[in-house]
Amino acid sequence: MKTEGPAKTLVIAEKPSVAQDIVRALTPVAGKFEKHDDHFENDKYVVTSAVGHLVEIAAPEQFDVKRGKWSFAHLPVLPPYFELKPIDKTKSRLSAVVRLAKRKDVTRLINACDAGREGELIFRLIEQYAGGLKNGGYQGLGKPVQRLWLQSMTPAAIRDGFEQLRTDEQMRGLADAARSRSEADWMVGINGTRAMTAFNSRDGGFFLTTVGRVQTPTLSIVVEREEKIRAHKSRDYWEIHASFLAEAGEYPGKWFDPNFRKPTGDDADADLRADRIWNHRDALAIVEAVRGKAASVTEESKPTTQASGLLYDLTSLQREANGRFGFSAKTTLQLAQSLYERHKALTYPRTDSRALPEDYLGTVKQTFEMLAGSGMKHLAPHAQTALGNGYIKPSKRVFDNSKVSDHFAIIPTLQAPSGLSDAEQKLYDLVVRRFIAVFFPSAEFMVTTRISTVLNHHFKTEGKVLVKPGWMAVYGKEAAEDVEGAKDGDKGQNLVPVREGETVRTESAEAKGLKTKPPARYSEATLLGAMEGAGKLVDDDELREAMQEKGLGTPATRAAIIEGLLTEKYMLREGRELIPTAKAFQLMTLLRGLQVEELSKAELTGEWEYKLSQMEHGKLSRAAFMGEIAAMTERMVKKAKEYDRDTIPGNYATLSTPCPNCGGVVKENYRRYGCTGADGNSEGCGFSFGKSPAGRTFEPEEAEQLLRDKKIGPLEGFRSKAGWPFVAEIVIKFSEEDNNWKLEFDFGDDKKAEETGELVDFTGSESLGACPKCGGAVHEHGSNYVCERAVPTLAQPTPTCDFKSGKIILQQPVAREQMTKLLETGKTDLLDKFVSMRTRRAFKAFLAWDKEAGKVNFEFEPRASKFPPRKTAAGAPAKAAPAKKAAAKKAPAAKKAAPAKAAKAPRKTTTASGKQPSSALAAVIGDGLVSRPEVVKKLWDYIKANGLQDAADKRKVNADAKLRPVFGKDQVTMFEIAGIVGQHLS
Repeated sequence: MKTEGPAKTLVIAEKPSVAQDIVRALTPVAGKFEKHDDHFENDKYVVTSAVGHLVEIAAPEQFDVKRGKWSFAHLPVLPPYFELKPIDKTKSRLSAVVRLAKRKDVTRLINACDAGREGELIFRLIEQYAGGLKNGGYQGLGKPVQRLWLQSMTPAAIRDGFEQLRTDEQMRGLADAARSRSEADWMVGINGTRAMTAFNSRDGGFFLTTVGRVQTPTLSIVVEREEKIRAHKSRDYWEIHASFLAEAGEYPGKWFDPNFRKPTGDDADADLRADRIWNHRDALAIVEAVRGKAASVTEESKPTTQASGLLYDLTSLQREANGRFGFSAKTTLQLAQSLYERHKALTYPRTDSRALPEDYLGTVKQTFEMLAGSGMKHLAPHAQTALGNGYIKPSKRVFDNSKVSDHFAIIPTLQAPSGLSDAEQKLYDLVVRRFIAVFFPSAEFMVTTRISTVLNHHFKTEGKVLVKPGWMAVYGKEAAEDVEGAKDGDKGQNLVPVREGETVRTESAEAKGLKTKPPARYSEATLLGAMEGAGKLVDDDELREAMQEKGLGTPATRAAIIEGLLTEKYMLREGRELIPTAKAFQLMTLLRGLQVEELSKAELTGEWEYKLSQMEHGKLSRAAFMGEIAAMTERMVKKAKEYDRDTIPGNYATLSTPCPNCGGVVKENYRRYGCTGADGNSEGCGFSFGKSPAGRTFEPEEAEQLLRDKKIGPLEGFRSKAGWPFVAEIVIKFSEEDNNWKLEFDFGDDKKAEETGELVDFTGSESLGACPKCGGAVHEHGSNYVCERAVPTLAQPTPTCDFKSGKIILQQPVAREQMTKLLETGKTDLLDKFVSMRTRRAFKAFLAWDKEAGKVNFEFEPRASKFPPRKTAAGAPAKAAPAKKAAAKKAPAAKKAAPAKAAKAPRKTTTASGKQPSSALAAVIGDGLVSRPEVVKKLWDYIKANGLQDAADKRKVNADAKLRPVFGKDQVTMFEIAGIVGQHLS
């Protein structure tokens, strides 16, 4: 650590690329910088960077109760202060930045993080964490702090920024707003999730119910749309399409009512249109009246122009990529991030701005020159056209500092990319075409509106002719038929001419019967648009104004919000549609019933944004805002804790299948499906089953199927009490003890068929292939694929084979065709939806027949080494360094290569990597040094060889005489084994 020398200023940027830009800009005025591992340094400045957030907030251990956190006993959690914790994956970067900040020769700090609320928060949390916790709060380092506020990253703009640094006091309001938003989100999210989970888990089990300030209103938008779709009643209407014959040829026309006025008000009928007729008889009467009759024609032609779309921000890019290519918002963000970080081909993608700084004209021209000179033949000619025709000039539509926030619009950089994947190329092209097109002239059209009048009936025809393609040429649209909507029949076509005063003939007329449609479900593209424009849904003018620039979430977080809702099974993705699940409807019912609907409304964000804006301008104190958040949190928890009625009012389903016990009507309430007697309004016979066993809510169709077939599954999405996901079938069985039917989990292995004596009949079942163990036929059976000789059949009552493989393995469905492929070739295709039981992370693998182990196992994709092969001298074996020299010169010794063709020896267990098992454990796995993974493998081999998995619940292991001293009890769960192993290794 440096302690002497001249005083220096530490500059902390948000990203490494910005730190490099700052160094390049300062070098001409402050001198050359020396590059170190984690910073740049010269006589005046030390420049380093974060990589986004390095520190997160959390409740201190003594105030955040871990045990019982899903009960009401310890709610609400309102800590007196928030502890700052390093984010695990960037701990080393945080340590480096803190070390630099604490240097004695560093006497001043400059916050060069992005110009906005999040940038302010990133710096403040790092600086406060570096200062440490003192007297129940973080005081910071006590060194003077100044703020570099940049909206442009040109060298001149950066140097100007250093000439006009803002004071710490000037930034105090923004810093308070940033910290308050972060803490408020934590308090509402944590307490809301725990309170709703505790409420839903009252009847036992664990029903995780997550809520959040952005997540829940987003879900509400989707649920409200689905409610409209379900409530929609289709109505018949008719359109009249006619064809008119003029001297120059035929043209189409559609009937309309010229006196129609679109209804307004809350009760307005949204289905009404000028061209719709609601009575078939009226439609036929018009057809009969006009067919074969003469028509007079009036028309009006006028030129119109259409400008290119604005440059992309992240949300508009995600919407466009979803609409064009079907990319999810998450995929688009990952691709854009790769093009920014890895290929250096796009500017920073997590932006909400669609404009460029006003001093960026020179950079834009350089970018066009790069594109024009590149080998990208589909893009270079358009860039050359723009340069040759002088299209690149100042325009407020493109260059506007007032519309640049923390970052500017997404545009290509000066670096032409190479080696892009197909998906990366598509996204890059999308950005570049928009970047080029925005400087091209507007497209010019001639629009003709023709009215053909027959016996007082009016028919409209619209023609649209592309006169000058302008920016559309960049997209290859040079003619009218290339223009969107040009083939819709009654608009967009190039019309045949009609002479002034010419009378035309109604050649044909037809009444087309149609039905009204419900509103479309949200796709990711339309949901992102709804999140961005959520302020429009807010009634209060002040709150709507506060949300005008924000919406729900930020461009950087919206993709994660949508993915989170999908992960928590609040929504399903079917094709491009997002469909809310029963769990989503249940949450909305709960929030309405508990009278805490503010959690599901965009108004909450609007109110926060309004107050945070006041805080930024010094009109509201941080203490007052956080006091309001604490009061709201206490009220929310109190409402959930004190709700004492059996159910919650809502719009519930009635099942068509009768009660299996008495034949009564089965209805849904908040928690259960239950018998309501023959009349559907009494207490019934007592039959009922929970709507959300193990935290997974039945869809009404699933509940219907379960009641009808007495079984359903296997289904995914269940969670154990410890929160682990699992897959199971569910059955309804008659209980002699209760004299009623009860819901039970069936893991497909309750009892072996040979124990029950029940014979399996595979007659009519198509074999998937030959058993790899014995050559018998493999069939579907329950939740598994089994060999016909592994279950008792009429031909072979006593099983002789044990081949069996699950239809769902670690949440990955294994389709019939994949099992067929495995039996034919030895392995399946690469499957990508396995979820690790240990880490809960998704992974990809092949399923392959492991002959040695005698079972189906995972096989992973071979991965190329991150490191190039070591070079040796023409196959000469590398010489081993003497022991003493190796210790003295570690680096050179490490470079010695093995013989070029030497086979890699298997890793051995050594005193460094292995441990000695206890005598009890050695009695099971044998003596000698072992690593923990080896122990777990040997234990499982022993458990399976001796059939010690519990027959009723395969997640439990029964101890025999050898295992009992190891386990310390008669039965353990599979999740306990790893912990027990550690106690027996020394």
